[in-house]
Amino acid sequence: MKRYIKFIKPYAPYFIFGPLMMLTEVFGEVWLPKLMSMIIDNGVANHDWQYILKIAAVMVGACLVMIIGGTLGNYFAVKASVCSSADLRKELFFKIQRFSFGDIDKFSTGSLVTRLTNDIQQIQQLIITMLKMALRSPAMLIGGCIMALSVNRSLAFILLIVIPLLGISIFVIMKMAYPRFERMQTALDNLNNGIQETLTNIRVVKSFVREDHEKDKFDALNGSMRDRTLDAMNVVIFIQPVMTFFMNAAAIAVVWFGGNQIIAGNMQVGELTAFITYVTQILMSLMMLAMVILQSSRAMASFKRIGDIIDFEPSITDEQSKNKDKKVEHGSIEFKHVYFAYDDGDDDPDNDTEILKDISFSVAPGETIGILGSTGCGKTSMVQLIPRLYDVTKGEVLVDGVNVKDYSIYNLREGVGMVLQYNSLFSGTVAENLRWGNENASDEEILKFSEYAQADSFVSTFPEKYDRMVEQGGSNLSGGQKQRLCIARALLKKPKILILDDSTSAVDTATEKRINEAFATELKDTTKLIISQRIGSVKNADRIIVMDDGCISDIGTHEELIKRSEVYKEIYYSQNEKEKEGRSA
Repeated sequence: MKRYIKFIKPYAPYFIFGPLMMLTEVFGEVWLPKLMSMIIDNGVANHDWQYILKIAAVMVGACLVMIIGGTLGNYFAVKASVCSSADLRKELFFKIQRFSFGDIDKFSTGSLVTRLTNDIQQIQQLIITMLKMALRSPAMLIGGCIMALSVNRSLAFILLIVIPLLGISIFVIMKMAYPRFERMQTALDNLNNGIQETLTNIRVVKSFVREDHEKDKFDALNGSMRDRTLDAMNVVIFIQPVMTFFMNAAAIAVVWFGGNQIIAGNMQVGELTAFITYVTQILMSLMMLAMVILQSSRAMASFKRIGDIIDFEPSITDEQSKNKDKKVEHGSIEFKHVYFAYDDGDDDPDNDTEILKDISFSVAPGETIGILGSTGCGKTSMVQLIPRLYDVTKGEVLVDGVNVKDYSIYNLREGVGMVLQYNSLFSGTVAENLRWGNENASDEEILKFSEYAQADSFVSTFPEKYDRMVEQGGSNLSGGQKQRLCIARALLKKPKILILDDSTSAVDTATEKRINEAFATELKDTTKLIISQRIGSVKNADRIIVMDDGCISDIGTHEELIKRSEVYKEIYYSQNEKEKEGRSA
């Protein structure tokens, strides 16, 4: 719990004064039954209306104080819980922003969303419950016991029997509830994952007419959530009947034994009324404690899940950086005997399957490098090591002769523009999306780099031009349009290294040719790495890296590779049937 202290400190006055204000209600609730008994036994019994009015005025004054104290107590409790939870949510979100791609792979998106929303909400509810009841309920329990003893000690044996039995019952229920709450939160993770996946890919679902399949999958996830929630709640619902049983049993016992004392002349009616009220308050205070424990039991699962994020140390940080002020100035790249494997999730990294094996090559500043190979051969994994989206398992990646680990993450990634294979756009205008590359970019710069990326040709057809609204994920744009906007966005960074990961796959060959011509003439000083499945996209590159099964098969120009690389020739002739037929002849 120490990790959460920093979220409480800024709002310490609310955490302190909230419970203190609630104590004014406790004081009134404990005092009022005594005053009522005085009215019954002294005022009513003696027909002393002046005494009755005097005590009644005191009771009204006590009620007013209770109203003020209760209102302030609730205000402070809400203020403390909402503000501290908002800070915790912000801290959690900022922590996730520091995660590397590998770190994000360890947590599903749905699980992260649940932790940022539902789990935080559970903690917020716990804080409110604690501030309202954690001090009030024990104070009422102690106060009620003291007042009950002051009224009639001989009836106190009933409390000595009821309170331990009730406490044991609540403890057993809570112990059974905790693991069920953990399973319920896990089911909520799975449900959020399923919903997000379906809604994100709704167009694919509809195009393949898979609505029934998705309905069945949702029914299974929703059913699991329902069953696990009921499993937890079925335990919790026993609290109310157990509490009611003990309260009624105690009330019957008090009336029975207290009534006999009244008949014997050892107790007055007002005292019996007050004692019954105190017994009810004592049991209600135990019920409030049970609610605190119940909320704590559910929140503990959320605390654990949030703690997993807060305590998680990002695998890629600036701690290893030896020159945090260093910036990418030229754009040279060198791989030295690089090996890479994705974390398979077990504790032994030696068991991870290697994706890249002994990769070594160098790229001069301003050079254009094509990267070609079959699907799954490690092309994307290799280029993601340059901006440290992942870190190498063994070997070194150098930019401008400096190990990428010696740069600050910000400076390194500022020098590298990357158009990912599955780049996304965000809700907002076209201009706002492009300014992700440079938030201070002028309209002239936006236009210039959009022309380089061949994006202006379709943006200019919109009535709103660059003020055209883009829906989430760019769903109101075609695949080729999204790719061109993503290229323009990367160009606005004016990076020294530009990585295009199959980023023109949805663009026609004529448009792709114009994009490559713009790169060759306008981005001469920018080092360009172009991953593609099509030889035509990399044919004119200064050199082409041919990859096969995580290794570099060959490096050379198109003319060199077509003569000596079997892998390259196989790809080339499979894409150019006429040339293949000429070769056979």
